[in-house]
Amino acid sequence: MSKETASFWRDRPTCVTGATGLVGIWLVRRLVEAGAQVICPVRDWVPQSDLLRSPLNERVVLVRGDVQDQAFLERVLGEYEIDTVIHLAAQTIVGIANRNPISTFESNIQGTWTLLEACRRSPLVRQIVVASSDKAYGDQEKLPYTEEAPLQGRHPYDVSKSCADLIARSYAETYGLPAVITRCGNFYGGGDLNWNRIVPGTIRSILRSTPPVIRSDGKNIRDYFYVEDGAAAYMLLAEKLAEHPELRGQSFNFSNEEQMTVLDLTQRILTLMGSDLKPEIRNEATNEIRHQYLSAAKARKVLGWKPLFGLDEGLKKTIEWYRGFFAS
Repeated sequence: MSKETASFWRDRPTCVTGATGLVGIWLVRRLVEAGAQVICPVRDWVPQSDLLRSPLNERVVLVRGDVQDQAFLERVLGEYEIDTVIHLAAQTIVGIANRNPISTFESNIQGTWTLLEACRRSPLVRQIVVASSDKAYGDQEKLPYTEEAPLQGRHPYDVSKSCADLIARSYAETYGLPAVITRCGNFYGGGDLNWNRIVPGTIRSILRSTPPVIRSDGKNIRDYFYVEDGAAAYMLLAEKLAEHPELRGQSFNFSNEEQMTVLDLTQRILTLMGSDLKPEIRNEATNEIRHQYLSAAKARKVLGWKPLFGLDEGLKKTIEWYRGFFAS
């Protein structure tokens, strides 16, 4: 971590929603290391979450409440004199969104407008980073996705991210709210306890000597983005927004720009773990985008950003994390 980054975050009151989730855990860790005062609104108590089962929870303020509760958020922002908000809280599983669209819309869309409205009423908030997703673009014929591509989600999860993304932009444009938007590829990394995701599910299966399960036909193409890169990108974007307020309302893609099928990723993990298991391809997934691929050219040019980890390096660190998790 650079001296400039540490200086920016030192003693900065920072609110992170979704702190018990995959990206939130690593972001909170980096913020604490940088000396920030981190406040985490938490709805569900997840004992296995790295945030709660590690000494990290003793270095942050955990506040019980829901991001759909505007009065609660206004209290948090006001009482802790929050300067910077990084909004990660969301329902992030496509399959759950398909089965439970209303709860997904409430969490992802209402949760976003509620937070932004609370920020609008909180004069001390100076930077807001809203986590959208590459899914906000929906299915596109022209690849890779650039930030100028229309947001055209069609299925529940994709629509929820398209809507939240547009709402964030509307608050920036209409009310001058200092908000910027991130659109990242598929996150992976240690701490992800959603076992139906391909990376943690595959690693757990291999550690248990059972065939890893691929719920699709294995041919969907995605960007896979290591979680520590995501955490660093969120922090960099907040820093750049403080330095360049004209970035308000803009969106940025973050990606290693490496296309890979689900089957190829599974095989890569099997190889790295020295396993000769064969994946079980169930071909039962529905309402998923076939091919997604982000361009991160804008982030490289405007923010001077570049990823810190390659795919194999990120996967090795992830595998190491799960070996330790299951050993304990």
